[in-house]
Amino acid sequence: MTAPLPQLILLPGLLNDAELWRDQISGLADVARCWVPDLTPYATLHEMAQSVLAQAEPTFAVAGFSMGGYVAQEIARIAPERIERLALLDTSIRVDTPERAAQRKALNKAAAKGGTFLGIGQAIMKSYVDASRLDDADLTGRIVDMTQRLGREVFLRQNSLEREDGEAALKALRVPLVIICGENDQITPAPGHREMAWAIGCSHLVVIPNAGHMTPMEAPGPVNGALRHWLQRPAGQR
Repeated sequence: MTAPLPQLILLPGLLNDAELWRDQISGLADVARCWVPDLTPYATLHEMAQSVLAQAEPTFAVAGFSMGGYVAQEIARIAPERIERLALLDTSIRVDTPERAAQRKALNKAAAKGGTFLGIGQAIMKSYVDASRLDDADLTGRIVDMTQRLGREVFLRQNSLEREDGEAALKALRVPLVIICGENDQITPAPGHREMAWAIGCSHLVVIPNAGHMTPMEAPGPVNGALRHWLQRPAGQR
């Protein structure tokens, strides 16, 4: 009798939903049963993590992108025994710098004023995707549509999230780990991922050339390849 495929929880980032993971859901269907939780109703990372844990199977693999990486770290704090594997994509284990916290507050103030909510619109797209993809109308259109669909209230809620340093919780895990990022990620730059890998003892770091922050959408082939390899590594080995 064939063993059931593992549950793979795919945690989206700020103003992201299942569209972020579209290519992973289809591309990994033969090795995992993918589930993308809805994180939009919640105002804290703890609430998000508790919601995921309440709906998840007893044990699972989890991949967190950007904000979803912060949720994955919160899950590791609350219920490390339930995590079979952990992947972190284009994220950080550190708290915001004072400068970054000030930027977030300024963005929230501007977004709260009203008017048309643009989401991740073309004006700031260069911060999210590699320069070589700015003229890719399909890619940028998907990002704009997704972020506008989720809207202002979700943005204000998610952009106000506070987080803890994740190093201790992640170092304590004894499961297969992988860290993935775009070489040209401007939101969570590649050097931070190298520091993350060193800090938590992760020997599997994948830096994807010619990709920015939105690697699951920009570079589905390399992302799927890295996740497939991670899913097939022996359990219990970091």
